[in-house]
Amino acid sequence: MTDTSKDKAKAFAALHRKGDPVVLYNIWDAGSAKAVAESGAKALATGSWSVAAAQGYPDGEAIPLEQLVTTVRQIAAATDLPVSVDFEGAYSAEPEQAATNVARLIEAGAVGINFEDQVIGGSGLHDVEAQAARIRAIRAMAAARGVDLFINARTDLFLKEPDAAKHAGLVDEAIARGAAYAAAGASGFFVPLLLDPALVVKVTAASSLPVNILLKPGAPDVATFAKAGVGRISYGPFPYRAMIDWLKGQAGSAYASA
Repeated sequence: MTDTSKDKAKAFAALHRKGDPVVLYNIWDAGSAKAVAESGAKALATGSWSVAAAQGYPDGEAIPLEQLVTTVRQIAAATDLPVSVDFEGAYSAEPEQAATNVARLIEAGAVGINFEDQVIGGSGLHDVEAQAARIRAIRAMAAARGVDLFINARTDLFLKEPDAAKHAGLVDEAIARGAAYAAAGASGFFVPLLLDPALVVKVTAASSLPVNILLKPGAPDVATFAKAGVGRISYGPFPYRAMIDWLKGQAGSAYASA
């Protein structure tokens, strides 16, 4: 890793401050990276759903790894900002292979990843220790390369439960997973679709890591989650979906008037 990349990794980690979150308006290619960078972003982060959709694939590691690595390389070359990649399950349930795959992202210019605990292509979540083993392998690989990789460990407990009224009953398990992932070497803890500020406070208070939430349409605003103690706010697939809706509307108007 170059000195410049090491500096970017340190700068990215420093942006994660409890109560003063870094806001990441997720991107999907070099063009969207440049647009978001020019809008005042301090760092860039991809969304797996958006990256896949922009290349014609569904989410869930359907986009070939080689194609994803190429996209990451193009994004990293497009701006001087730190880049984090939503890497889903690292394309392998095996720790060493997952670490090898993450190494390819580092070589392409990434200084951070999202790494989720749901079983890609299956059901449910990985056992806590199995997920922790993958995190340890990724951390060891990065350390061997002198890389302070930001591993944003994601739990899909809340994403898998569509009934928000049941989320309170999942908080203790989420906190336990976050603690295990922190002990394994994670840098951040991502709890997508946990949107009740009172429950978010419980997670941020218990977590030794900066907590990341996903800001979906209709959710409380950035200021509310900052008060709840989060250290990172992401927009996930929603920027891409809004852009596509706009494009369809514009195209429909053009064809209707032709």
